[in-house]
Amino acid sequence: MALTTPQDIVTLALKACGVLGVGQSALAEDNTDAFNTLCAMIGQWNAKRWLIYNLIDTAFTSTGAQSYTVGPGGNFNIPRATRLEAAFFRQFVAGASSQPVDYPLEILQSREDYNNIALKSLQSWPEAIFMDTGYPLGTVYPVPIPQASIYELHLTFKNTLGTFTSLTQSINMPDEYIEALWTNLACRLPAIYPGATVSPITVALAKASLDTIRVANAQIPALWLPNLSNNKTKYNIFSDRTYS
Repeated sequence: MALTTPQDIVTLALKACGVLGVGQSALAEDNTDAFNTLCAMIGQWNAKRWLIYNLIDTAFTSTGAQSYTVGPGGNFNIPRATRLEAAFFRQFVAGASSQPVDYPLEILQSREDYNNIALKSLQSWPEAIFMDTGYPLGTVYPVPIPQASIYELHLTFKNTLGTFTSLTQSINMPDEYIEALWTNLACRLPAIYPGATVSPITVALAKASLDTIRVANAQIPALWLPNLSNNKTKYNIFSDRTYS
């Protein structure tokens, strides 16, 4: 029988670690504890890029503000994001036959990098962006600040696997996640059932299933380096441009 609900995952994981025997049913308390452990595991997976099967692009038209919020109910209304994967801005060109033009944005990886920018309030052509991963809302700071209405910020984040809200809801994940769910849950349950044991076969399946997901989700961007070998220009890491 296909595993289609969190209850199926919980039951199989409890059997795999020896908490349940053949023909036995879990007590309500055991179902609740295992279900909460499953949800916590999904929460951990949501923070790992290689366990997420797609990225999402979300856009917001510039208002001329210095910063914009990211997260549930924010300017970029998405689930909570732990990092910015990529970014670009779109310039709207006047004219009925014109097409919008996209320009990449350099991602500043830390608050320290953003702090090094001398004039943070400058309003001009945007070249970089920094994301402060706050909770429950993060904040992005484009630099320089794009003017209102003529630019649209596009941010790329990893999607989430969501979360389970009940034991009976349908599982909406790719097929390769099913084995990873019950085997990795089984490996976690001995933490709350000290007498439980997990066989080496289950541990191996847990590792192999995560490796399968890792390979399926791998997206490696092409390596790009500035061409500085034949000239005397310098490279600005904040603008991704060269200068004399």
